[in-house]
Amino acid sequence: MPTFDDVRRIGAAFPGGVEAPSYHGSPALKVGKRPFCRLWSDREHERDGVSGSQVLVVFCDLEEKDPLIGASGGVLFSTAHYAGHPAMLVRLADVSLELLAEILEDSYRSRAPAHLAAELEQAR
Repeated sequence: MPTFDDVRRIGAAFPGGVEAPSYHGSPALKVGKRPFCRLWSDREHERDGVSGSQVLVVFCDLEEKDPLIGASGGVLFSTAHYAGHPAMLVRLADVSLELLAEILEDSYRSRAPAHLAAELEQAR
């Protein structure tokens, strides 16, 4: 079961990626001043009645959001709070490290300045 430590480790490979607190002090990874993922706070767990797993917010293409969620078998999901927004939620207790790495890279690419996304591409 991945944890935010795994998220940190994966995110450390992304150019310009840094850890910085986000909403309500929850841990987040940012590129520049833009978060590309963040851990849900206790307040959000309570608001949406989600328990049993840490939840990670990631960014995605809005047109791909519903198909990704539908194909994930419940690993990816959304709530009313995120309706219409290019963001989805990841149950860390259920996601594989391989899928987590793919999702984080996609989220990073959607938020990174072009020169940093190109730098990541060159490193691959």
